[in-house]
Amino acid sequence: MSLHALKIGKYTIEHPIVQGGMGLGISWDRLAGTVSLEGGLGVISSVGTGYYDERHYSKKNINTRPFETENFYSKEGLNAIVRNARKICGSKPLGMNILYAINDYERVIKDSCEAGVDVIITGAGLPTNMPEFTANYPDVALVPIVSSAKALKIICKRWTQRYNRLPDAIVVEGPLSGGHQGFTYEQCSQEEYQLENLIEPILEEMKAWGDFPLIAAGGVWDHNDILKMFALGARGVQMGTRFIGTHECDADKNFKEVLLKAQKEDIQLFKSPVGYPARGVKTNLIDMVEKREGPAIRCISNCVSPCHRGQEAKAVGYCIADRLSDAYMGKVETGLFFTGANGYKLNEIISVKELMAKLVHGETH
Repeated sequence: MSLHALKIGKYTIEHPIVQGGMGLGISWDRLAGTVSLEGGLGVISSVGTGYYDERHYSKKNINTRPFETENFYSKEGLNAIVRNARKICGSKPLGMNILYAINDYERVIKDSCEAGVDVIITGAGLPTNMPEFTANYPDVALVPIVSSAKALKIICKRWTQRYNRLPDAIVVEGPLSGGHQGFTYEQCSQEEYQLENLIEPILEEMKAWGDFPLIAAGGVWDHNDILKMFALGARGVQMGTRFIGTHECDADKNFKEVLLKAQKEDIQLFKSPVGYPARGVKTNLIDMVEKREGPAIRCISNCVSPCHRGQEAKAVGYCIADRLSDAYMGKVETGLFFTGANGYKLNEIISVKELMAKLVHGETH
């Protein structure tokens, strides 16, 4: 079965594969630009753009960490990432992932539009006011991430009433994804919340609103998984972890090495300052946090609103901004390494071009 192109708003994605936005710094210009170049939708993560280039925040940092929200979500850093991704992919569609739970959500959306991204994907909450911030950029496609028919209904109802607009696509993310989950600990293991069981009721709800594509995410690993999702009614898939195993992935080589060494039992759900369970690799950091011996928590960057300026970080035992940035920089002892449930299957580092061929045509390519 051949994979058809994916239409998101006015944009046509040659191969119906969306590269998941992975922060902090795992999908920036090199990865996102190359995925778009090779016919997928490359997606930049907007998290921690102040880390992109030290020159952008050299006067606004404490101990090399971006100081306060405006520098953590650096406009200059974001612009530079988009600009450099464009040098790779040219005018091909390029996406940005912006978490709804961040501080400065409105500004980061506007910064992304100004920088020239084509598609904005938002999860980590219900982005009921998302179209308000893109009103001056009607060509930018809006893609909320949902995990239930109820969530979709709320978004479509609000968007229709307030903005006379519907999503250009939706991502339905099941509980096998990397990073933060849209489910409780219990739901993550319950049958009814698995991706294959979420799709049908959401497709049913979509019929009441219009014809926009459903993109399936969370645990999609290979060509056969993509075909399964298409058989269930998806028109595209979003994949994150698999793209970490590429030369172009922006993560440090030590980050990739952590995943290459990880066994199935090493990949677990952890408590997060964001209030949702998060999936990653059990490393030295997790051992230290469990013993309450983790690195100091100082809330330098003020990254997400649910953390309440470090209160939740202190409750769970680590600062998510600091620990994700350490992982991006390859600091194995203190880094937090997010991965999807299938991350243990990663066994080689290949080019994005080669990976796309495997995903589109099968593993023999």
